[in-house]
Amino acid sequence: MKKTHYRTLWLSDIHLGNRDCKAEYLLSFLNSITVDTLYLVGDIVDMWQMTKQFRWPKAHNQVMHKLMQMSQQGTRVVYLPGNHDEPIQSYSGMAFGDIEIERELVHTTAQGKRYLVLHGDQFDGDVTMGRFHAWIGDKGYDLLLFLNREFNRFRAWRKREYWSLAGYIKKHIKGANEAIARYREACCKRADEMGLDGVVCGHIHHPESTMENGIHYINDGDWVENCSALAEDENGELSLIHYLEVVESASVTSITVKDSSSKAA
Repeated sequence: MKKTHYRTLWLSDIHLGNRDCKAEYLLSFLNSITVDTLYLVGDIVDMWQMTKQFRWPKAHNQVMHKLMQMSQQGTRVVYLPGNHDEPIQSYSGMAFGDIEIERELVHTTAQGKRYLVLHGDQFDGDVTMGRFHAWIGDKGYDLLLFLNREFNRFRAWRKREYWSLAGYIKKHIKGANEAIARYREACCKRADEMGLDGVVCGHIHHPESTMENGIHYINDGDWVENCSALAEDENGELSLIHYLEVVESASVTSITVKDSSSKAA
């Protein structure tokens, strides 16, 4: 089968090591493409979660090997660590084998447009309303992921495709929408101050492409809830990819996400 080629691809918030990571879907996606430049926009490995309970299923190991293989076979791979893989931030400006490590950078598209690329945890102070509210948010998100996991376990039993219940609920919570708006505004403000055309980020698990005060804001989403990525084609056109929609429209048999949390590679 012919693989789809991209000039550039952005992936973030994969959260390898977390039981809610959709590694099987991501591996399937990566095996179906080729790409010149791959940006790993933070929270690739969930070091926070792994300090609580170590999980490293086979599929997570396969994703890591695939990313390293791509870097060795001609794809430029740049890792921009976020808050869940914070220890890697101290290596900014260095390289791990063939993988470059940067905290943030500017990407120029084939059309000459310039985008700030960063994870987005840099703007947490602009989004949260103190440690207590942040703690409440974390606990609420954990509950959302639990509900999402159990809901899709039931759907898999009924032989139905994956659907993000967590994403649906977040869209209907006023506080979540307000936080997303503040985050978007903070990202665009930074890009505007730098004289750029736009910003590409992750962090909040909310894929979106929109204009904000003349700045193109793009969040490439995640592989915990949405299974999404941002791609640039050879003509410099940018588009969000919702992988499960691509799979469904292509009439490809959906993959059942197995709970492999108790298995280690």
